[in-house]
Amino acid sequence: MPSATGVYILEKGEEALLGRAWLAQHAAHSIDVQYFIWSTDNIGILAAEQLLSAAERGVRVRVLVDDLLIDAENKTLLLLSAHPHAEIRIYNPNLSVGVSWWRRLANAVTSFRDINQRMHDKTAIFDNVAGITGGRNMADEYFDFDHTYNFRDRDVLLLGRAVGDMTANFEEFWNSEFAIPVEDILAAELDAVSPDDVALRAAELHAYAANPRNFEPQVRQAIANAHTWFPYLLAAMTWADVTFISDVPGKNAGDKGLAGGGEATARLIDAIRGAEQSILIQSPYLIMPEGGIELFADLVKQGVRIRVSTNSLASTDNIQAFSGYHSQRDALLDAGVELYEFKPEPLIRDQLIDRYPRIAGNDPIFALHAKSAVIDGRIAYIGTFNLDPRSANLNTEVGALVENEELARQLTNSIERDILPGNSWRTIREFNPDYVVSRGKRLKMWLNSLLPLEPVL
Repeated sequence: MPSATGVYILEKGEEALLGRAWLAQHAAHSIDVQYFIWSTDNIGILAAEQLLSAAERGVRVRVLVDDLLIDAENKTLLLLSAHPHAEIRIYNPNLSVGVSWWRRLANAVTSFRDINQRMHDKTAIFDNVAGITGGRNMADEYFDFDHTYNFRDRDVLLLGRAVGDMTANFEEFWNSEFAIPVEDILAAELDAVSPDDVALRAAELHAYAANPRNFEPQVRQAIANAHTWFPYLLAAMTWADVTFISDVPGKNAGDKGLAGGGEATARLIDAIRGAEQSILIQSPYLIMPEGGIELFADLVKQGVRIRVSTNSLASTDNIQAFSGYHSQRDALLDAGVELYEFKPEPLIRDQLIDRYPRIAGNDPIFALHAKSAVIDGRIAYIGTFNLDPRSANLNTEVGALVENEELARQLTNSIERDILPGNSWRTIREFNPDYVVSRGKRLKMWLNSLLPLEPVL
C-alpha cells in the first residue's frame, strides 16, 4: 500500500452503496466527502445519517457540496453542521444556499462564467486509506434505488498510495476561497438553531434510518456482513501504479471566458493523443470541445480505432446536452468514430441491478452516467469527466488513470457488453434511433439545438 494502489471497479449501484456504508460505519478517524449533487431523497438522507452516526462516535466528518443542485433546507444544513465533529462547506455559493431570487438573477446576468463554474468532483475518503471516486452522485438514481429511472454508472474503490493524492486534493478544495462554511453563508439564521433543534434532527435521522421502509433489513444485514466478502474483494483487486488526476479549485484562471481548459483536461488529452491502436470511451454526454473532432479524425487516419458509448435520445436525462451531440453526430461519423447509443430498456437490466425483478413492474428507464475510457487495451480511466466542453473548461473533475492491462481488460469487457446490439444501437449515417421517441421530444431537442449553448453543455 505505501508504493502501489489497489483498484476495484464498482460496476453495480448496490455494491457501491454497500462499500460506502461499510467504510463509513468502520471509519476510525476521518471521513471526507465531496459531491456535485446531494439529494434529500432516500439515499441522500441515509447517507447523511451514516455520516452523523460517525460524527457521534468521534470521527471527524467534512462534507463539501457544490451549490448548484443542492436541495437541502438551510436549517437542515445548519443542524447537521452544528455537531462538533461535523463540518459542511458549500462550493461556489452563488445560486442556491443563502442566495435570494434577485441575487440569483443578478449573478446570472453579471457573472455568467462564475455561476457556470461548478465542482463536479465526486470523492469519498475514509481514514485516508480507502477512497471511492467515479460517476455516482448522492441520490437514489445513481445507486439503482429509483423505481422508474436509474443510471448505469461506475465507480472505483482505491486502497493505498493514490488515496493520499485524493486527500491532498480534498484539502486544496476544502481550504480554497470557493469553499464557504454554511455558518458563514447562513449567519442570519444561525441564532435560530438551538441545541434542542440539533438533538431533534439527529433523532429524526436515526429514526428514518431505523425504519425498514427506508432502510431495508436485508440491506442493513448486507452491510453488516460486508467483511465476509472483503477477502474476495482483495483477491479481485488489481494492484497498480494509479495517477489520481484532478483540477485546481476554480478550474482555471477564468481569463478566457467559457474556455481555458484545466489540469484534468490536459492529462486526458495527452493520454488520448498517445493512442496507437484503439480508444474505447463511455460518456453520457458527447459534445466534442474545440479541436476534439479534428483530433479524433487524425487518430483514425493513423490507424486508431475509436468507439464511443453514449446515451440515445430515448435514454438521455439531458436533452440540451443531446442537442449538442446531435449537431455533431454526422461530423463524428465522418471522422471515422464508431458511435453506440444506449437503449432505455437494455437486455442486461437484470445484470445491472440485482433487485431488478422487484421493480420490473415499474418499467424503469436506464441511462448511461459512467465516465470511463480504455486506451490501447492497457490504460484505463474511471472518473467524473464527461466528454463535453463543460468538463473540459468549466467544471472541476477528478478520476483515476491506471496503466494496467488486467484492469483495462475488465473495463473493456464492461463497456463492450453495454454496446452489444441488445443494449445499444449502432448509429451510422444511414441510421439513428431518434425516431423511437415522441415527436414532442424530438421537437424539444431540435429547438435546443438552435440555441448557442455549446460552451456550457
